[in-house]
Amino acid sequence: MEKTATLNLRVNPVVKERAEEVLTKLGVPMSTAIDMYLNQIYLTGGIPFAVTLPKAPDSLNMDMMSDDELVEKLQKGYDDISLGKVKNAAEAFAAFKERH
Repeated sequence: MEKTATLNLRVNPVVKERAEEVLTKLGVPMSTAIDMYLNQIYLTGGIPFAVTLPKAPDSLNMDMMSDDELVEKLQKGYDDISLGKVKNAAEAFAAFKERH
């Protein structure tokens, strides 16, 4: 099918860069990926994936944090490590599995 229509899009540059990294590994040009997406919208009669809110609470979801909030949480983690406030990873995962 001939491609003659043009789209001008404004997207988050970080999102675009992340998508380009994946598409490059797949050998798929961005224009082809967008064409595939638009075809799937037509074929499925809607957005071709579930549109849902993240399951993680906003306080844990880094996409919902400002840069300052993220740096603050990372610093707290480093401080906890320095103070010896750590748990054995195997024990922590076992406890998590028991709760979930």
